[in-house]
Amino acid sequence: MGLFSFLGDVASATFDVVSDVASATAGVVGDVADIIIENPGKTALVIGGTVATGGLAFVAAPAIATVAGTAGLLGTTATTGATISTLTGAALTNASLAALGGGAITAGGAGMAGGTAVIAGAGAVTGAGLSTVVANTID
Repeated sequence: MGLFSFLGDVASATFDVVSDVASATAGVVGDVADIIIENPGKTALVIGGTVATGGLAFVAAPAIATVAGTAGLLGTTATTGATISTLTGAALTNASLAALGGGAITAGGAGMAGGTAVIAGAGAVTGAGLSTVVANTID
């Protein structure tokens, strides 16, 4: 009976933890919904800032990656073995985006698409942060 009692205790404790997490999540979602309802203008400002900066960063990702690659900020070599900062043109852009994406897909990274997503995500997070600061200054 000791083993079954132990397993019952583990199952009960697991259920309690899952129940507590679900309850806390529901509480947070409710709080967020209340904030959105009470502040529709501020919410629109934050969402607009996030979408605008994320979209702009997505469009500018090749240029941003190229500047980072030229400056030597992305490590020493591309997947091909070439030094990224010595590359030019499309090779520099592609290698830079791939480096930001964790390397080429063939090397186990997310490749150029991953690099573009990293830049767009960083832009969106920046926009969300800045627009939140601006929204909080508005009464």
